[in-house]
Amino acid sequence: MGVPLAMETLSERSAFMRESLQKSQTITDNMVSILGSFDHRLSALETAMRPTQIRTHSIRRAHENIDKTLKAAEVILAQFDLSRQAEAKILRGPHEDLESYLEAVDQLRSNIKFFSGNKSFKSSDGVLNHANNLLAKAILKLEEEFKQLLMSYSKPVEPDRLFDCLPTSARHPPQSPGQHDDQGSKTNPSDPSLENAVYTPPALIPPRILPLLHDLAQQMVQAGYQQQLLKIYRDTRATVLEMSLRKLGVEKLSKDDVQKMQWEVLEAKIGNWIHFMRIAVKTLFAGERKISDQIFEGMDSLRTVCFAEVTKESVAMLLSFGEAIAKSKRSPEKLFVLLDMYEIMRELQSEIETIFEGKACTEMRESALSLTKRLAQTAQETFGDFEEAVEKDATKTAVLDGTVHPLTSYVINYVKFLFDYQSTLKQLFREFDSDESNNQLASVTIRIMQALQTNLDGKSKQYKDPALTQLFLMNNIHYMVRSVRRSEAKDLLGDDWVQIHRRIVQQHANQYKRVAWGKILQSLSAQGMTSSGGSGGMGGDGGGSSSGVSRAVVKDKFKAFNLQFEELHLRQSQWTVPDSELRESLRLAVAEVLLPAYRSFIKRFGPLIESGKNPQKYIRYTPEDLDRMLGEFFEGKTWNEPKR
Repeated sequence: MGVPLAMETLSERSAFMRESLQKSQTITDNMVSILGSFDHRLSALETAMRPTQIRTHSIRRAHENIDKTLKAAEVILAQFDLSRQAEAKILRGPHEDLESYLEAVDQLRSNIKFFSGNKSFKSSDGVLNHANNLLAKAILKLEEEFKQLLMSYSKPVEPDRLFDCLPTSARHPPQSPGQHDDQGSKTNPSDPSLENAVYTPPALIPPRILPLLHDLAQQMVQAGYQQQLLKIYRDTRATVLEMSLRKLGVEKLSKDDVQKMQWEVLEAKIGNWIHFMRIAVKTLFAGERKISDQIFEGMDSLRTVCFAEVTKESVAMLLSFGEAIAKSKRSPEKLFVLLDMYEIMRELQSEIETIFEGKACTEMRESALSLTKRLAQTAQETFGDFEEAVEKDATKTAVLDGTVHPLTSYVINYVKFLFDYQSTLKQLFREFDSDESNNQLASVTIRIMQALQTNLDGKSKQYKDPALTQLFLMNNIHYMVRSVRRSEAKDLLGDDWVQIHRRIVQQHANQYKRVAWGKILQSLSAQGMTSSGGSGGMGGDGGGSSSGVSRAVVKDKFKAFNLQFEELHLRQSQWTVPDSELRESLRLAVAEVLLPAYRSFIKRFGPLIESGKNPQKYIRYTPEDLDRMLGEFFEGKTWNEPKR
């Protein structure tokens, strides 16, 4: 019973499910039929609406095109408006409102660029032609404005204003270079202390004007007017710079001009030239560099070229004088001015390299360096000439009183001055020789001293009196020794040189005593004196007695002594020993041998004369009289009848 029932139930459920599926299929078929019908209607609707959609899209595109055209027209009209405004400003000219004028030029350039990029605009060619013509006129006006502005504010600088730019110690040149003050210190204008002094270049153009000139120059460069700009700048500034230098005192002198000048005149001009070189480089040229850098900032192709063109002639004018001196006939007195000139060129070398940097300034840099080397070479050759000139000096200047010869004082002063230029000379030697410069300077100095001694030996032989020969050599070599001991030359020549030459001075002093006083001392000797009775002379026993000596012989001895001493006094009081210490030393040395001999002679033979008639006729002088009269020796006195 259970199984059939289950089967029946299952069968019923299956039937229900079939019925349900059939209903679902029917519904689906109906839905498909409905959707299909709907799709057909939509398709028909779309077909009906398509013409309307096409017309709507066309209208929208047309509107977009109209908008674009209107916007383009607005831009073009705006450019036209800006062009008219720019043109109005340009036609008024730049003089009243330069800033506004420059803005108008920039605007005009912008308009030209705009229309050049809008060739589709039918009238663009005409507009461009008009704008370009207007721009050309605008640049010509800018060129004229640049020229007028530059000329108006470019004035020669007065010397007083330049001097104010210098440190106090450099404001006035010495009377001439190579001079020394009373203490022997160098006063040449190329003082090393000036190298680090502060110099303030003058404002050659007012600072407020420089930006205007810069903007004008920039516009001209953009318009391709570089050459016109260069010419205006060069012609204006070069003329003003040369006028400033001429007001200062700079002259353009040739070698022939230099050769014709008296040495004193030329020496003063050289001192001025050294002063002018420092002022020109540190103030005028530095100032020119400063304004050209500011006016042509950002225009590197013009900046250095303009500066070079402005300064070229002025630099040549200054250096030509130096070249004329360096090439002129050499002479010993020129050495120190050549060294002064060499020093200033060395001092300014680094500044010249800085101020005249760049390819355009190559010629100026090379000219300055060439002059420095030429001065060094001429100075060295002059130095070599001096040694030879000292040895061969044949001046006939007679030093009748045996004092220091002018050649000696000249050479010694020359040598002393050389030591004020030690660093310069060492630099000079380094340029031409790799040897140690200190040794070179010592070697040259020793050779000069030896050349002087050789010459003095020759000059000493002019004297007929051998005593004066010795006095002359003593005076001159003593002067050499004393001068060396009191100067830096001592460190260079050394103590050995000083000691050797002090001994030479003493040798000449001893020779003088022997030659000048030997004969008179002989007259005070008792040797050979014999009595009238022939009973023998005094000299045998060396005793103090005058017995056996003829009064007549004693009288003759006194007369001979008096005559010789008076002759010596007359002659040698006209001779000169200029050094007070040496003079006293020499008098004392004479007194030390003369007075004891005279006292001894009077003591022994005086009584014979004193006991006779007119003793004062023979014993004219006391030892004290002789001592006093010795104090008159070597004073360079002038007598009515000088006997040399």
